[in-house]
Amino acid sequence: MSRERLARTLKMSRSRFKRRTGIYPETFVLMEAVLVERERRKKTSRRPAALSPAEQLLLTLEFWREYRTFAHLGDDWSIHETTVQRTVERVEAALIASAQFRLPGKKTLRAEENVFQIIAVDAAETPCERPKKSSDPGIAARKNATP
Repeated sequence: MSRERLARTLKMSRSRFKRRTGIYPETFVLMEAVLVERERRKKTSRRPAALSPAEQLLLTLEFWREYRTFAHLGDDWSIHETTVQRTVERVEAALIASAQFRLPGKKTLRAEENVFQIIAVDAAETPCERPKKSSDPGIAARKNATP
């Protein structure tokens, strides 16, 4: 089932893929390359992963995009929730270690030419201007008169 989901997602249009996963297909391919490289560099030969690198990435993107629980994702992908958690942590660690997908730092953003527009608002306390109470008895009589 997970392979079918991956195939369906990869066949989507560019805008639909972005809406579903939160990234463009080109970025997905770059992220997948990082995960494939991580798999290739592994030295230990242990039990093979239940999901391919592309499926692991799609699972992680679903977790980030939808904030679903590991149990729900595990049910959908037919794997245990702890496997989902480990997979998400491994994918996050690999993407962080690659340093290809970082946002620009604070210094970079400060160095750019930012144009700020400042609007000053006078917030001084001033008494509200209300009509004064009239001492004319005719006004009070007209207000209380029933037609």
